[in-house]
Formats: sequence, C-alpha cells, structure tokens
Amino acid sequence: MVAKRTVSEVGEFGLIGRFTEGRVQPVSTLLGPGDDAAVVAAPDGRVAASTDVLVAGVHFRLDWSTPEQVGRKAAAVNLADVAAMGAVPTALLVGLGCPPDLPADVAEQVAAGLWAEASRVGAGVVGGDVVSAPALVVSVTVLGDLRGRAPVTRAGASAGEVLALAGRTGWAAAGLALLAAGRETPPGPVAAQRVPEPPYRAGPAAAEAGATAMIDISDGLLADLGHIAEASGVGLDVRSSALPVPPELAEAAAELGADAVSWLLTGGEDHALAATFPADAALPDGWRVIGRATPGAAVTVDGEPYAGPAGWTHFT
Repeated sequence: MVAKRTVSEVGEFGLIGRFTEGRVQPVSTLLGPGDDAAVVAAPDGRVAASTDVLVAGVHFRLDWSTPEQVGRKAAAVNLADVAAMGAVPTALLVGLGCPPDLPADVAEQVAAGLWAEASRVGAGVVGGDVVSAPALVVSVTVLGDLRGRAPVTRAGASAGEVLALAGRTGWAAAGLALLAAGRETPPGPVAAQRVPEPPYRAGPAAAEAGATAMIDISDGLLADLGHIAEASGVGLDVRSSALPVPPELAEAAAELGADAVSWLLTGGEDHALAATFPADAALPDGWRVIGRATPGAAVTVDGEPYAGPAGWTHFT
C-alpha cells in the first residue's frame, strides 16, 4: 500500500496549487489566487462581509463527517450570513490551519467542499492562507454584493409586523444528538448536521420584498431572534403551531427520548433565515409566517417565556 503524502511533504505552495488548479472563477473575480491579494468586482460600491471559524472537535468531527462535508459546511455557515443581509455572495477567502502530518488529500477534499458549496451560489474561492496548526481549522471570509439595496440589519423591526422563516430548524440539532448517540438514522437529520442547507436565495428575495430585519439562525431560533428583539427594541412572539414537528425529527426524538420541539426552537446550525416584514407585505416564495413582532423586548413562544436555554452560547 502506497503511503499518502502529508501536508508537510506537499508543502504550502504545493497544497495551494492543488486547491486552485483547474478551478473556474465567476465573472465577479477580476484577479484570483496567485498574487498578494485577489480583486473582486463590487458594482454596488459596497461589500457585505462576514467571517466564521470552524475548529475540529468543536464544530465538526472527521469521524462523523467527510473532509468534503466539512468544507461544504464551512462555506455554508458564511454564505448564509451574507444572504441574511440581503446580499448575493460573490467570493470566499479561506484560512486553513492543519497539522503537518495531515494527509494532503484530506485538505484537498476540504477545498473541494468549499468550492462545491460556493458554486451553488455562483461565488468563487479567490484566495486565502495555509498555516501549520495543532488541529484542523477552517476560517472563511465571505464577500457579497447588495445589488443596490440597503442591507437588511437586525435593527429595523417594528411592533405589528409579521415574523417569518425561510428554511428549517431543528434538523442539525437532531442530527448532532443522533451522532453523539452513535446512530446514523433517521438519515435526514444526520445529513443536516454534516452539511446545512441554508436558503441562500431567500435572503436577497426578502430584501427585495421589503424585509425590515433579518438574521441567520446559527445558534437557535429563539436565541437569534433575541438579537433582532434587542437591536430593534421589539418583542417577538413565535407561534408553536407554525413549527410542526417533521416525521424524521419525531422519529429521532422517540429513539433518543428527546424533545423534538426544543430542537425546533433552540437547535442551531441549520442556518435558516428569520425576518420581519410589514403586516401587508407579500412574502416571497419559501417564506412562511411563524409569529409576530410585539411591543416590549422579549422573545416568547405562544405569548409565554420559554423555559430553558434559548440556544447555543460560546464559552459556556
């Protein structure tokens, strides 16, 4: 059996060459990898930008996910942030840290996943850096084009508006619980934990339709709605009947003795989008009403405070 070459044997620039060789950039990339910096078109004159860092053992495990799935997840969590501003993603910059003895093909598969997810929205991987690190770390910065629209921030909601959701919640949390219990079924939640499916196009569509505030659901629906409530100075009441438990989540909860409703309300990593709209607005395709903005500043469920943690909190 031929031993696989490690990252240290391939070298930094050899690895970068493997990441970029044969890749086709979108037209928005004016100058791609190979220089001190990339050049990306910004026809709007403004750039929406966001960064996320994924660390092995914290955000992913290579015994649970393939390297390609890790790359896709690292791209998705960033692309969703730009979509939540109402922007269209254009480019990714990637910082990859890895141990010197990591097989080079593992790093290549991570890069393949990054490219695959970026391609879903017409974005390119335009540059980055590779460094030695004690564990695999993938840091991604995403750039996006607002296309002449104002960014949709967390601060624009008003009492009386409707609260709407695009995408799904609870699936990745159920998948995490299943994997932690050594289970691979039902397969839908497990797949959602490995690779989220953010509704990328729903963000720009919401901005076009007049969304007043919007956020990417990364830490849990109630937790992230709390950011809109705080920034906008409103309350947000979620109607539980608008979040029915899907059969696969009900099956997973029954197997694990868990509460599927808590996954829907507090589970993170699905990267759905939540937004407020004027009460008379026509919601774009893919959006559904799940509640209402109210006077006050609290996030409630059916008019009552939620008992228990609202979602994931780092450093606790």
